[in-house]
Amino acid sequence: MATQNRTKINALINNWPKGTVYTASYLKRLGYNYDLLRDYKKSGWIEPVGNGAYKLYGDKVEWYGGVLALQNQLNLKIHVGGKTALTLKGFAHYISDKIPKCFIYGYRGEKLPTWFKQYNWNTNIRFVTTNLFPDTLTDTLSNYSHRDFSIRISAPERAAMEMLYHVPNEQGFDEAKKIMENLFTLRPTLVQRLLENCNSIKVKRLFMYFAEKENFPWIEELNLSKIDFGHGERLIVSNGILDKKYQITVPKEIEL
Repeated sequence: MATQNRTKINALINNWPKGTVYTASYLKRLGYNYDLLRDYKKSGWIEPVGNGAYKLYGDKVEWYGGVLALQNQLNLKIHVGGKTALTLKGFAHYISDKIPKCFIYGYRGEKLPTWFKQYNWNTNIRFVTTNLFPDTLTDTLSNYSHRDFSIRISAPERAAMEMLYHVPNEQGFDEAKKIMENLFTLRPTLVQRLLENCNSIKVKRLFMYFAEKENFPWIEELNLSKIDFGHGERLIVSNGILDKKYQITVPKEIEL
């Protein structure tokens, strides 16, 4: 029996990617019950990340490894998006190895497990539940490789619109403008699908406002007649000036 247990723990350790979290439910599906996990913890092979989740003893796990568990083990329909995804893809105004705020998007009704919310990931986790896009637009997500694994994040086209969702409360208008200036290589077919399926009038108007300010070449391939931009004015910033085409208030200095 001791030899069998040694074989099981060796198999677990050898197949456990560094920097990742394994949930108790996932380990149970692999054949590791509570008693085994308790023994492995006592023996110093694994250690808890929180209630119901583990990492290899002494291993350094970052939020990437936690997100991997949420996506691949708990099958949550969550993804990293917004400004975080744009930063990972190199589109942020200021490029840095550190992610001070990690935007994770899920659909309404989804919740993060307690172990993920309470663990110190050395970043500010911002979990956003929204119906900004329907859950059928899976081709608007992409893979991001980190160490020896990959997680699902928003493609730049989707990430840009998710970022604009937070203007002006969590995302400054000026920084959003600077980030949007970098998006001259967006794919028009994907932009079209996202605009047609986006449930926020504000986001669609802001996106096209910024895009037209930069005169991106891919704009010419869009069919704006298929996009619902709603009616009436939208207040984006206080004491701003009204952009007459998209009926949104923008900072006065932007229009100067």
